[in-house]
Amino acid sequence: MNLKLTGKVAIVTGAASGMGKAIAELFAVEGAKVVVSDLHLENATQVVKEIKEKGGEAIAVQANVAMEDDVQRLFNETTNSYGTVDILVNNAGIMDNFVPAGELTDELWERVFAVNSTGPMRTIRKALAIFLPKSAGVIVNIASAGGLFGSRAGTAYTASKHAVVGLTKNVGFQYANKGIRCNAIAPGGVMTNISASLTAPNPFGAERAMAGMAINPRVGDAEEIAKVALFLASDESSFVNGTIITADAGWTAY
Repeated sequence: MNLKLTGKVAIVTGAASGMGKAIAELFAVEGAKVVVSDLHLENATQVVKEIKEKGGEAIAVQANVAMEDDVQRLFNETTNSYGTVDILVNNAGIMDNFVPAGELTDELWERVFAVNSTGPMRTIRKALAIFLPKSAGVIVNIASAGGLFGSRAGTAYTASKHAVVGLTKNVGFQYANKGIRCNAIAPGGVMTNISASLTAPNPFGAERAMAGMAINPRVGDAEEIAKVALFLASDESSFVNGTIITADAGWTAY
């Protein structure tokens, strides 16, 4: 059986549930040693338990990607356990209650950007320090259809995911001749628990963001996004760099 990620070490953030969990599980099946990173250690530990029960290799590391110290500890624990990092998947993210610009607070803007945009920048910065000396490494960012279009969420989320798209393209091009690739996935509607961060949706913002929902062919499964992440993390996508793969059943093709 020819596994796609044999011997690779992969960090997956936000991996205790949803797309991150599906990605971590699939990567483990494909031979990677997986670092299941999440804010919720108990849930991350459960994911590790399930991976090991199926013969995979994984560890859990509690980390808030909005905190530089946590990001540093995440990479320290990874290299202490597995010696290196080969693949980084920036999946951790939060929603913004569809709050429009006119009602947006500094606090909400900064909290959403801290997790969705600054977090990936920090993990990428750490990963590059490991990737550059060996001239090899892969970064997969989870963007969003909200990072490609203007009203799939509120102002802060939309802007933060546009930032992830820009970050992806910049890193992909700048390090292309260093043996490093950086791509992103822009999922459409996917069944995950990110909606748990939707506590009190803004009526006006939600109404505007929902305007395009009628043309959405269907909602996806986390496992479908995991398969795209596997493609981008593996050598099968060796000529794919600095780009965004939309996975949305054709929703944004309209």
